[in-house]
Amino acid sequence: MGIDNELYTRLAATWWHEDGVLHLLHTALNPVRLAYFRQILTQRGIDPGGKRALDIGCGGGLLAEEVARLGCRVTGIDPSAASILVAQIHAAEMRLGITYRVAHGESIPYPAATFDLVYCCDVLEHVDDLDAVIAETARVLKPGGIYFYDTINRNFASKIIAINVLQNWSWLSCLPPRLHEWRRFIKPGELHTLLGRHGITSGGSTGLVPGANVITLVQALRRRKRGAINYGELGRRLHMRPSRWSLGAYMGFGVKRGEAG
Repeated sequence: MGIDNELYTRLAATWWHEDGVLHLLHTALNPVRLAYFRQILTQRGIDPGGKRALDIGCGGGLLAEEVARLGCRVTGIDPSAASILVAQIHAAEMRLGITYRVAHGESIPYPAATFDLVYCCDVLEHVDDLDAVIAETARVLKPGGIYFYDTINRNFASKIIAINVLQNWSWLSCLPPRLHEWRRFIKPGELHTLLGRHGITSGGSTGLVPGANVITLVQALRRRKRGAINYGELGRRLHMRPSRWSLGAYMGFGVKRGEAG
């Protein structure tokens, strides 16, 4: 049946609601993402203050607002007009000067070498043309600029966990049907090669795994299934953390080749 990317429009109103499944990204993944961003920027001696950052596939602005609070001048693009509207309204409520625009990652409406930082999180496994998205990312990134990403590895483990357990098994699933399609998952080596082809040198990647043990995870999923906890609380109980293992989700960064301006 294929992937259902239209759900981001149907569920757009729920991005900032703890009862909504999209809010999982905020409580489960944003803390570990931001810690990783800060770590890499610090290691490379980069002050995010005033840097121009592009969020590809920004959705309702969950991560864009966090990056704006680091001091970046953030622009977010997303193909879902409904999600962009939610992001604009919430940023205005938070008094955050984020620019949002309806656009696809395959055709980014900005000139070459516009952004100091570009990030694409929970998006690459959803796009129709991965090569075009990476090519466009490299085009709008300044030489010496940093590219951050996270996505899901394509292997037997991810098929069991991300597709069967979390999406299809009725007694444990917490994600909508057709949220992900296994064939769209990306092996780290494939992504590193693709980045290199478009002028971005990979800085490596690290796995993303739950910090909770299996029993705690199953209990949390069952409690969510029964409605005893909301998605926000489920995300907090997953307690995602970096790992040397990249069997499922992973995150990483790359650097645009050339001299920084």
